[in-house]
Amino acid sequence: MLETPHRHHFSTTNTLPKPPISHPRRKLLSFPSLSSKNTSLVSLPPKPHKSQLPPPPNPPNSIPPSPPNADFQQKLIYFDSIGIDFLSFLSSHPPILSTPIPSIKSTISLLYSIGLTPPDLRRAASMCPEILSAPTSSLVPVFTFLLREAHVQGRDLRHVIHRRPRLLICSVELQLRPTLYFLQSTVGICKVNKLTHLLSCSVESKLIPRIEYFQQLGFSNKDTIAMFRRFPSLFCYSIKENLEPKFNYFVIEMGRNLKELKEFPHYFSFSLENRIKPRHKKCVEKRVCLSLPVMLKSSEERFRDRLEVFYSSSMPVRTSPLSYTTNYDT
Repeated sequence: MLETPHRHHFSTTNTLPKPPISHPRRKLLSFPSLSSKNTSLVSLPPKPHKSQLPPPPNPPNSIPPSPPNADFQQKLIYFDSIGIDFLSFLSSHPPILSTPIPSIKSTISLLYSIGLTPPDLRRAASMCPEILSAPTSSLVPVFTFLLREAHVQGRDLRHVIHRRPRLLICSVELQLRPTLYFLQSTVGICKVNKLTHLLSCSVESKLIPRIEYFQQLGFSNKDTIAMFRRFPSLFCYSIKENLEPKFNYFVIEMGRNLKELKEFPHYFSFSLENRIKPRHKKCVEKRVCLSLPVMLKSSEERFRDRLEVFYSSSMPVRTSPLSYTTNYDT
């Protein structure tokens, strides 16, 4: 008889643990920590370093700080090579800082090509700093105008620019050509090439007001134009600081006739304090009346000699070749 297999009996103490009841796993959501160390819910970018912060804005009318870059260094070296202190020049003309150095070199090369020397260039830059920041495209039309319309000889260009550098930054259409036509047609000056310094003057704000001033003094239009044609430098004198005080002294203190000014407008070119007043007072002391040219144009020694001759001798008649008096009734 076969033995039946014995059934194993397990005690309750030896029974296997029941598997835990499986529950569906919940998806955990990550939330930012609300600790006191990190209370921001949004991640902020890191603070920029001080070297990355933009520079503070410059106050109005101030010179921008010099950028320590290669362009600035090149300008510093190049200006030093032509004898110009770049930092001083920058203080008088800040736009040069943004002018490309190739443009500056082209402009200076063009100025050298017309005969300007390094001293000429330094003088022109000190009188009119805008020249060095002007592109050659704006300078060439000015040279063309001076040569073709104002009839300046090529060999005289250097002298023209040396005397009046501001011509180079004047507009041909708006200033140079209108002034040329005014001097030729209204005043009757034919050889404007000898008076190119006047081309930079404004017709409306400088030339016409001076003509009107003399007309208000009692000169006719014909006489006024004749005075300016005889002595065009009258256009350059200030009305308040030159023409007016000298005219008042001529009429009130000297008691002269307007006809003398018509014939000798160069009177306004002499210093009132250093030439006109001292010589007039000496004539009054000697009771001698000399014409304006003799009184003012002569050297100091020659003036004294003529004054003594007239004082120690009888007054010559007007027909005498030694007569220097003026007949105010004619």
